[in-house]
Amino acid sequence: MRRILALILALCMVFALAACGSEPAATESEAPEVDPKEAAEAVIASLTVPEDIDPAAVQGVEDGVLTVAMECAYAPYNWTQIDDSNNGVAISNMSGSYTNGYDVMISKIICDIYGWELEVVSSAWDSLVPGVQSGIYDAVIAGQSMTADRMAQVDMAGPYYYADIVIVTTKDSEYASATSIAELAGGTATAQSGTIWYDSCLPQIPDVDLIAPAETAPSMIMSLTTGQVDYICTDVPTATAAVQKDDNLVILNFAGTDGDFQFASEEERAENVNIGISVQKDNATLREAIDAVLSQMDADDFNAIMAYATPPNGQIFRTHKRYRGPARGLLGVLSRQPGQDPAARPGGDRHRLPHRPRLRHTEHDTVHQER
Repeated sequence: MRRILALILALCMVFALAACGSEPAATESEAPEVDPKEAAEAVIASLTVPEDIDPAAVQGVEDGVLTVAMECAYAPYNWTQIDDSNNGVAISNMSGSYTNGYDVMISKIICDIYGWELEVVSSAWDSLVPGVQSGIYDAVIAGQSMTADRMAQVDMAGPYYYADIVIVTTKDSEYASATSIAELAGGTATAQSGTIWYDSCLPQIPDVDLIAPAETAPSMIMSLTTGQVDYICTDVPTATAAVQKDDNLVILNFAGTDGDFQFASEEERAENVNIGISVQKDNATLREAIDAVLSQMDADDFNAIMAYATPPNGQIFRTHKRYRGPARGLLGVLSRQPGQDPAARPGGDRHRLPHRPRLRHTEHDTVHQER
């Protein structure tokens, strides 16, 4: 049943993107709508505790706290909000601020499986990899592509999402009906800095006029909505969230056609659409623990959770923002085998070691990082 729900939901997302903002009349032959919450719950309910992972022996999480870094400014993967509505998670280095989104959901799933407490730290994009390299963070869950360059700096678990690259423009743009990157020729464009979208994809468009890259995803989208550019390049989840917020925007998805962005090989293409989780180099225990959770899900499952993370669907989680013992509500189905007492799950009632000092506005050097 879970697979059926997730598959139907994924098909619905594809049809919505193919429509490029149009709203055709419903017909009796169309697939029935699937509630995003139900589809995501079905995925989560199927997850079990990996038998060969000892949560207490995972490097970096011996104190029972998984410290995860993300931008908290990259919807629908992660964003900042002013309260804990929809079970937002407190940002430990930003007093009074909370975060939510797909990355937060994945972080919660991993933590609930192993009985870990989740700490989320906000970080600038270019500081994420240096932070995990130096051990400031245990992991980065922030929509990072699994590129060869990045994997030379850190180890990566995953993928935990597969994100096609798309163009977003306005409905009244001369480029709104483009069916290939060739038909985008001569346009003014931008993308987020430190991304393959800006550095590798947009330059493939003939005679493209590239303005300076945007520092964040919101500023990238603003450059389009304020008329500074004709179109932007991003991935499907970011584009979908933008279109749902502004119905004057339209998505151009050339994936699977000869008019798509080109890569030297299928391996290179996979690097740039496979989204992974960074951990410190040679921290095999943490990478394997995360992979043991992610490997229980496939692309349809990730799509189901992403669909619920994407506004305006809201959040599925009914737990407190920090994990202390067995999960409450929906996530309680995550971390136990059928018939198992919730209190008996790994880490559920084990003695916690003293916590490491909480991060407070840590500053460190930044380097240019590709998304």
